[in-house]
Amino acid sequence: MIINLDGTKPIYVQISEWLENEILNGNVESDQKIYSQYQLAEIYNINPATAAKGLNILVDEQILYKKRGLGMFVTSNAKEMILTKRKNQTLKRLVQEIVIEAARLQVSKEELIEMINAADIGEVEK
Repeated sequence: MIINLDGTKPIYVQISEWLENEILNGNVESDQKIYSQYQLAEIYNINPATAAKGLNILVDEQILYKKRGLGMFVTSNAKEMILTKRKNQTLKRLVQEIVIEAARLQVSKEELIEMINAADIGEVEK
């Protein structure tokens, strides 16, 4: 992952989203130890407090859990939690933005559905 420093999204949010993607992609499994704040700080050349803030987002959402003295680990249902969160928050927000923009451009519901159908989801996943 490359950290985007342009200011549109805080670094700690980018860290938490990257870790979520690692879980979704199967690169990090349930009950597996996750990177420490110091490892993340070294990897991305950021302040450890910033990395900790990204980790704590996932702890607050119960995607990660802490084992005192051992580090942070992925919860057993983390993947399902992330999928649910992204469908209910991110995807709904994006759809709402598309619907609003379509209305501005006077694109009908049918045209919008055609555009969605024309976008090959199988191609996007590759």
